[in-house]
Amino acid sequence: MKPLVLPIDGRQSETALAVARGTARLLHAHGFCVVSELPLPSGRRADLVALRDNGEIWIVEIKSSVADFRADQKWQDYRAHCDRLFFATSQDVPCEIFPPDTGLIVADAFGAAFYCEAPEHKLAAATRKSMLVSIGRAAALRLQSLIDPNGPYGEFV
Repeated sequence: MKPLVLPIDGRQSETALAVARGTARLLHAHGFCVVSELPLPSGRRADLVALRDNGEIWIVEIKSSVADFRADQKWQDYRAHCDRLFFATSQDVPCEIFPPDTGLIVADAFGAAFYCEAPEHKLAAATRKSMLVSIGRAAALRLQSLIDPNGPYGEFV
C-alpha cells in the first residue's frame, strides 16, 4: 500500500507549519485529536482545533512572528467556539506580546511545550454539539478526499 500524500495548503509560512506540527504532537501526547484550518460557525477559520475524548475543545491560534500577531486580531472571536484558547509560536517570538487571558505554547517542528495554561471557558451545550459535528465532518471529508482525490469534496476539505 502506498503512503498517502497530503496536499500542500500554501497559506502558511514554513515557521507556521513547523509550529503547527510541533503543537499537534504536543496535543496528541495530551490525549487530543487535532484538525487544522477548521472553518468555524462564525465564518472564521481556526488554525488548530483539538478534541479530547471527553468532548473538551481547544483552539490554538498560530502566530509565527510579532508582525503576524499585531496584524491579526480575529483570534478574539475564537473564544466563543472552544473551552480553552491558546496561542502557539516559535521560540523566536517574545512570549510577553500574547494576552494573559489565553494559554501559550512554544513549538518547533518536532515538539512543543506549554508555556502558560489557558483559562477554561466552558462551551454551551448547543455550541459544543455544533463544533463536534463540524470537527467530525471535516475530519471524515478530509480522509475521504485523500482516498478519492477527484471526488466531489471541494470546499468541505
